[in-house]
Amino acid sequence: MVGYKADLNRRYWEYQKSHFSSWQDYFERPFAPDGRPPVFIATESWRNIIVNPAASQLEIDKLLSFVPVGERHKWFRSMNSSQALAQSILGNLANHNLLHHLSEIKDDTGLDLLSKVQLSSDNFVMEHKISYLGEPRPTSLDAYFSGDYHIAIECKFTEAEIGICSRPRLKPTASNYEREHCNGTYAIQRARKERCSLSEVGVLYWRYVPALFKWRDVSDLTVCPLNKNYQLVRNVLAVGVKPDGTVSVDNGHVVLIYDARNPAFQKGGDGLVAFIETQTALQEPTMLRKCSWQRIVHHMREKGVLPWLTEHLVLKYGL
Repeated sequence: MVGYKADLNRRYWEYQKSHFSSWQDYFERPFAPDGRPPVFIATESWRNIIVNPAASQLEIDKLLSFVPVGERHKWFRSMNSSQALAQSILGNLANHNLLHHLSEIKDDTGLDLLSKVQLSSDNFVMEHKISYLGEPRPTSLDAYFSGDYHIAIECKFTEAEIGICSRPRLKPTASNYEREHCNGTYAIQRARKERCSLSEVGVLYWRYVPALFKWRDVSDLTVCPLNKNYQLVRNVLAVGVKPDGTVSVDNGHVVLIYDARNPAFQKGGDGLVAFIETQTALQEPTMLRKCSWQRIVHHMREKGVLPWLTEHLVLKYGL
């Protein structure tokens, strides 16, 4: 992981030097010898998104609207941001009504990556909230295609994992530690009545998990299957469950997009392990598919889609 990030950082700093000569107007600091990536200042954070050099202000505003300022992730200003990368690629495709090109791409096993749904800017959104799973903080999907059949897209880049449950990682100093801390097993703990800490506070994951996964909720489990597979499970539930509570393996599927260079998504990496465990446990494994950013960008380059974008993707990210 260290070498992977170091290579990216070298590319980022070269990109900063060649595209932002007056760095002090855009970045927190100049070249960082400690190996940190460039970080934009707050007022210039939008520049972390690759924008058509010839774009009108209207085009820029439309691109930025896919992820409003209030929906940006904590580390959006860093060049390592997976959200900025996703907005650069998926947002620009949507902005130019070119999302249909994604229908030509296969996943890592040869299945259609995005099937059973019309790929259009009209039914595409980013940071889509799911409000019917009883969560205090609703699941936000990185990208989403709506319709009778739903597709959720989970976008990763330099992350060391896909997304794990926070309850086993609560610190004793946390205000909800005594009430909600979990030891990583699916079993009744402390003074709770439910096996899952989240179920205790009204989150509905385990109401629907048995309908979509092979995991059963009627007995204790030494290792909770949602512990390290948390984010992928939430995505599957977001497409498998409808607002009225009906649940089916035919309601939609999830696509994980990752960086093929990232060790976390190579053999033995935490990201790939979580993907395999989650997909293997599904009643219908095709509900979860994956594809690299490299495959998507290569297809765009082959088809001549937004050449200015693919040019900057290789300069900034090496994609």
